[in-house]
Amino acid sequence: MRIQVNGAWRELRAGELAGALEELGYGDSVVSTALNGEFVARPARERIALSDGDRLEVLAPMQGG
Repeated sequence: MRIQVNGAWRELRAGELAGALEELGYGDSVVSTALNGEFVARPARERIALSDGDRLEVLAPMQGG
């Protein structure tokens, strides 16, 4: 399926958010996610199905001062 990840179109095989993050290389990384503009908590990622054309934002925490 084709979804937009951080503004770029990607072809993914995964059908759910957790699998997509794994496929994209985030695996066990600490990241925040939003699907179609809605925050998705980490425990819910395995239950969230993806659809062709979805917009996924993956944000990593920043450090520094």
